[in-house]
Amino acid sequence: MSGGRTGRRGPGEPWGRVRPFSIKTKLGATVVIGVLVTTGLSVNAVRYQTEVRFIMVFSMIATLLVTQFVAHSLTAPLDEMNAVARSISHGDYTRRVRENRRDELGDLAVTINRMADDLEAQDRQRKELVANVSHELRTPIAALRAVLENVVDGIAEADPETMRTALKQTERLGRLVETLLDLSRLDNGVVPLRQRRFEVWPYLSGVLKEANMVASARAGIASGSGSHTRTDVHLSLDVHPPELTAHADPERIHQVVANLIDNAVKHSPAHGRVTVKARRGPRPESLELEVLDEGPGIPPSEWHRVFERFNRGAANRPHGPGSDGGTGLGLAIARWAVDLHGGRIGVAESERGCRILVTLPGLPSVPS
Repeated sequence: MSGGRTGRRGPGEPWGRVRPFSIKTKLGATVVIGVLVTTGLSVNAVRYQTEVRFIMVFSMIATLLVTQFVAHSLTAPLDEMNAVARSISHGDYTRRVRENRRDELGDLAVTINRMADDLEAQDRQRKELVANVSHELRTPIAALRAVLENVVDGIAEADPETMRTALKQTERLGRLVETLLDLSRLDNGVVPLRQRRFEVWPYLSGVLKEANMVASARAGIASGSGSHTRTDVHLSLDVHPPELTAHADPERIHQVVANLIDNAVKHSPAHGRVTVKARRGPRPESLELEVLDEGPGIPPSEWHRVFERFNRGAANRPHGPGSDGGTGLGLAIARWAVDLHGGRIGVAESERGCRILVTLPGLPSVPS
């Protein structure tokens, strides 16, 4: 018979299949042992003409010892489960119940541990969501602040072009609020994509200009606090052919490129160069992006961990001057956005520095 779990009743099985280590089996064995002990003592009493009161005393002692042994084996794991459940109710999701039993209490231990894993994952996702929101909102806020400070300080005029730049950042800020709230549904895969065709050169050129603007804004803020930020790294763009187009969600791709540039700048040497390359992919409107820096690179042993959340690389990995290593979220967000497109992102071989390769599938293939 298939489909039924051992120890559970199925159709046509009034008593079910008995689990050899179930609580029912143990209790039944306790009764059987008690009866056998009493019967054996009674037979010996008749054979050796022993008084009945001695037989009763020995029977009670033997039955109590067996019952105590079985009761302890049942109550000890319950006490452990109660302690773990109390810790979970107080917000400590690190404790687990030992899964060393093959009865109903073992099943309960597995269920409690699974519940603790789910609660711990939900708590971690909640904290990561707050960190993701803070990380992603920082870029448009810094760019908007730079524009407004230039106007207030008289460096730039409040002309229509400057106001359009500020409006663009405000609009992006609003879109990011909606987008980053969707991160709570990241693992469910229900975040919508708004894909369209766009020209790659002007799009990436705008991303690089915004990255320079944000770096300048951060430098001004950091200089007032006595800290350092990177303004010495040169950003270059290489798109071939110049009329290259792609089909993707521009807002998501902006997250990918901006976070890859930010990560590359942090790990670049003084007066280094970060190059963004774009090439046509194998399918229609597909795209291959590369972000290459001149930093120390990433050891091959760490390639599989680069895109994990809160991963900042090895502790002894050198950063650029004034780099703090970031929050460890940028590359995780980049992978999330690429995965939404059904694309691929990873570390590629490079003679110098770190080379991140992104492949976007473009238009879906039409069956012939």
